[in-house]
Amino acid sequence: MEKKQYSVEAIESGTVIDHIPAGQGLAILRQFKLLHPGNAVTVGFNLPSRSHGSKDIIKISGIHLDEQASNRLALFAPEATVNVIEQFKVVEKRHLRLPDTISEVFRCPNPNCASHGEPVKSRFYVKSAGGQTKLKCHYCEKTYSREFVTEA
Repeated sequence: MEKKQYSVEAIESGTVIDHIPAGQGLAILRQFKLLHPGNAVTVGFNLPSRSHGSKDIIKISGIHLDEQASNRLALFAPEATVNVIEQFKVVEKRHLRLPDTISEVFRCPNPNCASHGEPVKSRFYVKSAGGQTKLKCHYCEKTYSREFVTEA
């Protein structure tokens, strides 16, 4: 029997974020501040994927994302999965769900929005319509496709 060779090594305990769209791995590392001192982080870019052609993967040793943090990932990688690892085995596999609201992650594209000139934290209501993610600004109440809203 032939032993399967993996491109990214296994971790004993931590979190694996799998099925990230190719090219989104760095944005997720940056946005979720996953580079903690003392925790090994392994990242694979443009790895082969049966369902998507190619994907990114992030493995973080010693860190467990809660369900709320996991679901925030859906804004960057809707089809990603979060795997909780213990003793080198997957003990929980989470499929992501969009959160109802998101704060301090994105900037409103409306230059007249109060979030630009006032000391307030950005806040959006999240909706999914026709397979597209829409963000409605809490302050100016304008709605934007996820692609048009930039990271804060």
